[in-house]
This record gives sequence, structure tokens and C-alpha cells, in this order.
Amino acid sequence: MNNRQESGRSYVIIGDGIAGSSAAEILAEETDSASITILSAESEPLYNRILIKEYAKGKLPRDVVEIHDQSWYDERGIDLRLDTRVQTVETGEKTVVTADGERIAYDELIVATGGTPRQLPVPNGSADGVTTFWTVEDAARIREQASEAETGAIVGGGLLGIDYAAVAAAQDVEAHYLIREDRWFARAMSPAGAAIVHDALRERGVEPVFETTVEGFETDPEGRVAATVTEDGRTYDSDFVGVAIGTEPNTAFLEDTPVTLDGGVVVDSHLRTGVESVWAAGDVTRYYDERFSTHLSNGTWESAATQGELAARNALADDSGDPFETVPSYTVNHFPFPIASFGHPSLGDAYVERTYGEREWRRLAFRDGMLVGGVLIGDLAPLKPLKELTASGARVQHRAPALLAQSFDGLTVEQAPTPVSSD
Repeated sequence: MNNRQESGRSYVIIGDGIAGSSAAEILAEETDSASITILSAESEPLYNRILIKEYAKGKLPRDVVEIHDQSWYDERGIDLRLDTRVQTVETGEKTVVTADGERIAYDELIVATGGTPRQLPVPNGSADGVTTFWTVEDAARIREQASEAETGAIVGGGLLGIDYAAVAAAQDVEAHYLIREDRWFARAMSPAGAAIVHDALRERGVEPVFETTVEGFETDPEGRVAATVTEDGRTYDSDFVGVAIGTEPNTAFLEDTPVTLDGGVVVDSHLRTGVESVWAAGDVTRYYDERFSTHLSNGTWESAATQGELAARNALADDSGDPFETVPSYTVNHFPFPIASFGHPSLGDAYVERTYGEREWRRLAFRDGMLVGGVLIGDLAPLKPLKELTASGARVQHRAPALLAQSFDGLTVEQAPTPVSSD
């Protein structure tokens, strides 16, 4: 791949999360005198979104979650503009327009705006004490409110919900965990695997409540949340509430542009939008996966960093650049046993699983005979070889017993014509 390194070119990145920051770093390394600008709606530079859950639990000080300070950008000649919201992009003129009316020209634009947590559209859904969890400011607010709370409710049965549950447990909040499905992480877990997590939650004072939805919240005379009410009429005391029902991509500023939006910014496998010189990376993207012939979202930290780097390299390339191909993974470390999800387990058309002990379990998902993802509880030693096998694209469903062997450490298989990388 040949890179352009002409002087005088302008690169604008919207968003300073790990995707945007990684893109800026590559541009700074690969160009000599280009203009590189990051526009960020947040009030501080890049911080570690993985560690903010530990900060919210009260286990880490705030400065530990910081990654970059202003000097990092200055040393690389990157113009970081915090507290800057983008109003729109005039793609024909290649100009970004900020909410303050400033117009910033670009030769190449990388959208890395991430997402915003969804709020429950119910009565008192925005009352004081009802929180969402995404930014370091959210973590600070959650840490403070949970430390003062005696009772709480967590709404949402996914990976962010389990982080909230851990915060409640760490802060000694007597909490109910309200899950719409019949188990936690239902799109990837079977009842047997989820039961291990449910028992661990109960041991920490967090009681899962299944097949329930929230009707609204009750407040005290000062307008602070006091109780959570479900549609079946149950009421749970909760002077602290965490809502984790997914995120909405931050794409409003693109709605009046020709950039295609469909649950995020739609890009091809090279992270290009259908508009010249506009790219996207990170949580905001819906990228085309050539293995599955469909668009997917991928919200892991490592994958967002990889996408940011790739979008920058492809924006610099004289040719078509490289495709984004990876096997994401996400690890939960709130319990005495670890949990890891890899690939896209919800895309499976066939599943196999095995329980090895009281707190050791494995489930694998296959599609058209290929391993496409899975979940491990307890022993994570097989994670790396399972990700490599997923990346190979090989059809290995017939080898399922070997993949479920407790000491599995890899298979020798014929790889697919276009293997992908594993992060």
C-alpha cells in the first residue's frame, strides 16, 4: 500500500475516543506537514473506557483512567479541539460546520463519534439518580451516587448491565437487576452458562429479576428517584438506578448529508462511506464483513483502535487500501472467575456447549459450518486458539468435540481462502 505524504493536506477527525485518537496517531506518523484536527464533544482528552468501570466501583482513582494529556497532541502537531460539537458536514464543499458556526475544510474526513446510551422512555426516566454509563463524567456521577445509595435497580441484560451490577456490589448497594429476557446476555448465553453468572450476582447482593420490563420510576418530593416500577406491578426500592439498554450511534450531524446511515455510519470493508473522502471508524460504524456478506457493528476497544488505524492508513493510501477483518473479544473480570465473549455468537445457526465444573463452561456458535463466536467462563486458555480458528474461516463444526475438549489448544486445519486477523 502506497501512502500519500504530500504537504498541505488537511485531515479532520470527529471524535477523540480510541478510534479517533488512533487515527490521528497514524496520520501524524505517516505524514510530514499535513494539518490534523480532532473535534471532540467531550471536555477532556482520551481516557480508558475499559477502566472507567473500575473507577465507578471506587477501586481506582480518576487519574489512572487517563491516557492522553494535551502535550501528547501538541508533540504530534495534532490540533485537539475539546467541547466542540459538529452541526453538519457539507460533503460537496468538504467542510465541517461546528455548532458555533466555524467552518473547517478537509481533504479527508474520519467520523469516529461513537454512541450515546439510550434512556428509558418512561415516566421519570430522567429523574435525578437515574444514570447511564458511557463517559468518565458518567463514571464519576455513578461512583458518587452509588456510594450514597442503599438500594438500587439495574435495567438491561447485556455486558454494560453486568458492569453496573458490579458497581452496585462494590458499593454495597442492595440491588435488583431487571432483565427483559429469561437470562443475562441471552443473545450469547444458554441457561446453563447464564446460571453461573446469576448465582455469582446473588452472592454479591444483586438479585436478578427475569422477563420483566420497567414501567416507570417513582420519585421523592425533591424529584430524586426512590423506586422502580415494573409492568407487572412490582415495585423495587431504588435510590440509585443504572440504565444499560444499549446505545444510539452519534450520527445526527450527518442526517442531512448523502452519507448512508442505518444503525450507524454504513461503510464498506475498507471503512469507506459512499461519499468521497469520508471514512468512519469505531462504535459508530456499520462495516461490511466479507465472511458473512452483511454489515456488522463491533464495539470493543481493540477493534475500535484497529478501525481507527486502518481508516487513517486507507485515507492515506494511493490504492484501495486494506479491508477491516478481525475477531473481536470482550472480557468480564468482576467475579472470581473470568468471562470472555468472542466473535459474533449471536450470528450462529448451530451451537454446542459443555460444562466442566461448578464455574467453568464453554459455548461455541457455528454458521455454515464455520466457528463464528462463543463464550467462555472460568478457563480462558482456549480463547486465543478459538479466535484464531474463527479468523481462519475454516469449516470446523464437525470437529466440535475437539473444540470443547477441556484442554483445547488449537486445531491444524486448512484455512479459508481469505483468513482474517484476530485482535
